[in-house]
Amino acid sequence: MPPPRAAGAPFGRVLTAMATPMSRDGDIDYDGVQQVAAHLVDRGNDGLVISGTTGESPTTTDEEKERLLRAVVESVGDRAHVVAGVGTYDTAHTIELARQAEKTGAAGLLVVTPYYSKPPQAGLVEHFSRVADATGLPSMLYDIPARSGVPITTESMLRLAEHDRVVAVKDAKGDLYETSKVLAQTDLAFYSGEDALNLPLLAMGAVGVVSVVAHACAAEYVAMIRAVDAGDLPEARRINAAVLPAVRGIMTQAGGAIMAKAALELLGLIATRTTRPPLIDATDEEMRLLRACLVEAGLPL
Repeated sequence: MPPPRAAGAPFGRVLTAMATPMSRDGDIDYDGVQQVAAHLVDRGNDGLVISGTTGESPTTTDEEKERLLRAVVESVGDRAHVVAGVGTYDTAHTIELARQAEKTGAAGLLVVTPYYSKPPQAGLVEHFSRVADATGLPSMLYDIPARSGVPITTESMLRLAEHDRVVAVKDAKGDLYETSKVLAQTDLAFYSGEDALNLPLLAMGAVGVVSVVAHACAAEYVAMIRAVDAGDLPEARRINAAVLPAVRGIMTQAGGAIMAKAALELLGLIATRTTRPPLIDATDEEMRLLRACLVEAGLPL
């Protein structure tokens, strides 16, 4: 069952930052991509993010990104919002990817903070604004300073919120105070981008989640959002506590992209957990620990 619709949730409520299935030689398995996408929507996702970091976007070509997006759009049709990850540390390249995604049928764009070069806040505002100007698609800003090296400050968020097509934030900053300030002063739709903080962010007013753990726990997150919407905090806490072992298994061992594929393999949804260098595949010991965590979370394996 999909999560309940909500005003102000432009990309749905439960979105998986989808891993990219690959064959043992590292080629993208497009049939597998379509099967995983359909499965995730069947389990309750009303949105999918394609070519985010979990999808190994740093090691896929622009041509592969276009073909990936097309495969997912064909697989799920209008059953889910298909959001294209287009962010790079090059504004011109990001704009090219955004225009490509629009032509391919994306419903929206996920634009990560330019990484490594650590631009000043004025540069961030210009980058995000120029990307938003480049297409007619709505944009979700991805604020993840632990990876990008620089946060999107509250002041920058307030400026960007004035842009008609900047409509949402994937919040992986881990700063609940600053998030609460932006929530209070803008109409930006916030999505939890950190599975360990899904419940706190939902309780503060986030409209949904963009999750890695939802590869395995989408139905549980749908139920948690329903409980939050109903004001049933005890039930939301119960669900959150139940899925915490899965959060531990997927997010704290070898990184989300590696362990998301490991979880999909354990669930029988992909044939191999192959990743592209510099990532490496989950080890047998990591698989054993992940299996134990998923069983502890009550997931059928």
